[in-house]
Amino acid sequence: MAAAKLLIPTLSHFRPLTCAAAVSASNPARLVPHPPDLLKWIKREGGFVHEAVTITQDTTYGLGLVASGGIPKGSDLIVLPEHVPLKFQSDKDDGADSVSLPLSNRVPEELWAMKLGLKLLQERAKVGSFWWPYISNLPETYTVPIFFSGEDIKNLQYAPLLYQWKILGRNLKNLMKASIFSTLMVGEIKFWSVLKLRFENKVTVRINLHHFGCRFPYFCLEISLIPAFGFKVDCDFPPNQVNKRCRFLLEFEQEIKNVLKNLKPSEHPFGGQDVDASSLGWAMSAVSSRAFRLYGKKLPNGTHSDIPMMLPLIDMCNHSFNPNARILQEQDAGNPKMLIKAAEREIKQSDPLLLNYGCLSNDFFLLDYGFVIPSNPYDHIELKYDGALMDAASMAAGVSSPNFSSPAPWQQEILFQLNLDGEVPNLKVTIGGPELVEGRLLAALRVLLSNDREMVQRYDLSLLKSLSAEGPLGVANEVAAFRTIIALCVIALGHFPTKIMDDESLLKQGVSVSTELAIQFRMQKKSVIIDVMRDLTKRVKLLLSKETTTA
Repeated sequence: MAAAKLLIPTLSHFRPLTCAAAVSASNPARLVPHPPDLLKWIKREGGFVHEAVTITQDTTYGLGLVASGGIPKGSDLIVLPEHVPLKFQSDKDDGADSVSLPLSNRVPEELWAMKLGLKLLQERAKVGSFWWPYISNLPETYTVPIFFSGEDIKNLQYAPLLYQWKILGRNLKNLMKASIFSTLMVGEIKFWSVLKLRFENKVTVRINLHHFGCRFPYFCLEISLIPAFGFKVDCDFPPNQVNKRCRFLLEFEQEIKNVLKNLKPSEHPFGGQDVDASSLGWAMSAVSSRAFRLYGKKLPNGTHSDIPMMLPLIDMCNHSFNPNARILQEQDAGNPKMLIKAAEREIKQSDPLLLNYGCLSNDFFLLDYGFVIPSNPYDHIELKYDGALMDAASMAAGVSSPNFSSPAPWQQEILFQLNLDGEVPNLKVTIGGPELVEGRLLAALRVLLSNDREMVQRYDLSLLKSLSAEGPLGVANEVAAFRTIIALCVIALGHFPTKIMDDESLLKQGVSVSTELAIQFRMQKKSVIIDVMRDLTKRVKLLLSKETTTA
């Protein structure tokens, strides 16, 4: 009984770290039902908030900032004094940081959000924390994939990333006989020859784009595969990035328990409370979705360190690729350091205040922020540059004897320059986004689909990587390269088990928040693939029409 009484005053100085481990609502509640007024707190600490800036509930992204009246262009919206942003090493640190600092050193650099997350958890646990008015306004849950169920991770369906097509084997050409079995029509132009790969004990996979929600069937691709070779899938996101983060959180939970188990209450950074994977996940998600990387302390060489920090109130601005606000940071040593968000253009009454979080793909938006951008111009799919895969795609494109698996020495040298060959190559290539086709992939296709070494060497590598350089190695070479990319898109699309119409139907039926996000994510990936195919098909038709005209 005496021991229990001793614990009561100790724990009364700390707030519980319990966290909801599931995505339960699109607009999650704040940590406490009636948190302190965040705007009044910032003003009380010497900051500035424009009189028209208000907090509101956004139906799509949760809490956000809205203008209650017109705001002229160039107006200061929010000004934060230097001591208000939450940083890992701040002026408000106490003795408990002698423990949290070594803990942070165990966090890999790629998971930088967890380092600041430890500081966030420490301040959340502490009664009387300077940052409690800010922390209490944070969401109770986050819609990021680390909180998804296993079923919703599967619902992402995004596995064309980094495919290693071991199915065809290294000796593909020796194992098969290829014959053209159909030529299909697109518009008025016959351009696609589909190959049937013949094996003994074969399994046939037939891919028709109409089955994947495409409004018109480009072609059917029928491939026969040897079961003995099987698949090897090396997927980086999702689910691998999600699994990696979840695995880290579980392992880090045990590390923290081991470090903290013998500490005195006065030395415990979390007030004697258990820190589990769920609370760690909440903290990491809060930081990854809200922190900004800004200038830190001035270094001896005159530059500034680059550190993440959480900016109260400013971080309630939602995302847009067409923002009406931006963050500025004063570095004048003669004045107190301030963080300023100023309007880029006139903001009208009821307009949301919007920042650009970055020109990111939906992979990053979902993983770090918990939402998906429809028709994201920066979204793309990632594939692995693999000789067997490129051979299969180019043969489907009608190339009789591709040599991606066994390039000539001069071609291999160019692949080395593209960092697609060598001791430590970067084999990740992208399709979609602003480039449409990553330049390294396009250059590799153009070079390996050409037998004319002298012609290839006439051109600078930067030109061969450019999609705007129309057919530098000739029309036939360009058409073959584009058709190979279209075939790669078909292969990638073929790995989604549902079609877009199926996904749309599921959304209409009503699903959970996490399931809705997973479905939206995979729909956008399919749309990226189909848009690339449409664009390249138009380019092929234009090239062939020009060739016909000149002939």
